Amino acid sequence: MPWKCWLRRLGWCLGLGIILGCSPIHTLSFIAVTVPVPPWVPDRLDEKFSSRLQHRTPIMPPILPGTRPPRCEDPPQDEEIVRALPKVIRGVPYILEEFRDIQDIRKELLVDQIDPCRFYPLVGPAQLHHCHYKCTVYYKQIIQSSYPFPFKIVEDRVEVIYIDKDHLHVCVGPEEAIQQQAQNELFGSGIR
Repeated sequence: MPWKCWLRRLGWCLGLGIILGCSPIHTLSFIAVTVPVPPWVPDRLDEKFSSRLQHRTPIMPPILPGTRPPRCEDPPQDEEIVRALPKVIRGVPYILEEFRDIQDIRKELLVDQIDPCRFYPLVGPAQLHHCHYKCTVYYKQIIQSSYPFPFKIVEDRVEVIYIDKDHLHVCVGPEEAIQQQAQNELFGSGIR
């Protein structure tokens, strides 16, 4: 008799769930099994869906005659340098894992020069400002395993990354009035 009562209650619950719009699968979702996700999955998803516009060359206002030429004053950020490092191995948690413990990042400006005006498609006449950096990353590489044979290897490593932060300066001609007008159009009327 108790199983008939249990079967009747289950039938009422499933029928009520179907009437309310719940499927029997959703009502039994508490039985779901947790699936472990490797630690590299979020990083790969972030790379896949990151902004595609971050590698475009910025277009800056024209360089006015009689003014000091602009300098490369925006070195690459630490995050940009770390992303440019070779990828760590895709490990299996507790079986084989690789980590980096970054100790120091040094940035050195190698090239700071401005090319003469020339025509660039989709931009027009512009000057290319070369800003090339040499970035040296000092870190400890840690490779470890907990199963089947526990081990941990820690080595000091040095990686050198070269990053270009080139940008364009618009060329509008030799007349200063036209250059001022172009600069006002790019940055608003605050510059006169």
